[in-house]
This record gives sequence, structure tokens and C-alpha cells, in this order.
Amino acid sequence: MIDPVSDLRSVREATDQLLTAAAALDNAAVAGPSRLPGWTRGHVLAHISRNADALVNVLEGRPMYVTAEARDADIERDASRGLSEQLDDVRASAARFQDTGAAPADWQRTVELRNGVTDRAARVPFRRLVEVELHHVDLGIGYELEDLPKEFTERETAFLAERWSAREDVPPTRVLAGGGEWRTGGAEGTPVTVSGSPADVLGWLSGRRDGTALECAGGPLPVLPPL
Repeated sequence: MIDPVSDLRSVREATDQLLTAAAALDNAAVAGPSRLPGWTRGHVLAHISRNADALVNVLEGRPMYVTAEARDADIERDASRGLSEQLDDVRASAARFQDTGAAPADWQRTVELRNGVTDRAARVPFRRLVEVELHHVDLGIGYELEDLPKEFTERETAFLAERWSAREDVPPTRVLAGGGEWRTGGAEGTPVTVSGSPADVLGWLSGRRDGTALECAGGPLPVLPPL
């Protein structure tokens, strides 16, 4: 069951954890490479801030971003800032998101995200949690997929499996991890079975690990589309 109020608390806790970890960096480290190709840690921090404001737009009924080009330009504009300015922005934008989420609202309403994607408003706090948790890992500062909360890993695995379900460019796949089981991919053909640790499975589904640590029975490891 989706509980946006509980998810908002988790977002606050995850943001505080990220801010504490990032505060140990310096300006040179912020300018250094992240784990995302072509992005510095400054790009990641800028994206975290701008995503908070974008999700405020979503909750308040405005377009998430004016355009894809404007989104990218805002991240580029903010990526070169020093540590103090980055942290202030993450903190302030996170507070704006929390304030918006705390306002009385119909959580069952449909909202529009990027590229015409729609969802229930109730899932927006979890979508924000995904941004904070996975991009904390992307900073490459000691927080790994193995450190993610168990409940979050299970929920995000289910979310990504749902994302790739009914995709004919992904073979039918049975996913096993940590005692959980999910189905994804198309419906035609005999499913392959992918299994591994929860962190390795999530890393594969989210494009953060190549899947070499996974076991795949019944065929080759499926190649997933980019997120």
C-alpha cells in the first residue's frame, strides 16, 4: 500500500543522510566525476535540487519541466557551484518539496510527469525518494546499493520490474532476489530467470550494474532499455 505521508518522512531522512555525507566533501571533490557518465558530483547535486522543484511543479499542477532542454540547461548552470552553495540548494529545495507535500491535497488525483507519463499523486513522494537514494549512490562517496534500506530496495525493484513489463523489446523475465519474485518483460516466449542479491538485481534493473554478478537461467541476461 502506498503511504505518501510515510514516504515524505523517508524522503526527509534520506535527504538528511545525503546532506551529512556530502558535507564531508570539498570543492574539488564536488567538481570531480560522479558514477554517472559525463556528470560531476556537482551535476548530481544540481539535479537533486532541480528535481525537488520539478516535483513541486507536478504536485501543484504545472509542467514538471518547461522543456527537456531547459531541464538540462538548469543542471549545467548549477553544476559548477561550490560545495556550500550546492548543499544550501539541496536543503532549500528539499524544504520546498516537503512543504508542498504537507499541504492538504487529493493524493488519489492523477498527475503528469515527464514525457507524458502519468501517475497518482500518492506515488510522487516515493519517486522523490528514488531520486535521493539512488543519486546518493551515484555520488560515489561511500554509500552503496547494499546500504539502501531493505524496504526501499524491494519497492524500487518492484517499480522497475513494472516499468519494463509488457515491453516487447525485453524478453519475458522472472526476477528473484532476497526471497522476492517479480515478473517483467514481454509475454511471448519462455521466461528467463534472473537471480542474485537484492543490491545486484536493483543495480541491473536501474542501469547501475552490468549484471555480471547475476545468475540467468533459460537464456542470456536481458538487455534493458535506458531509464
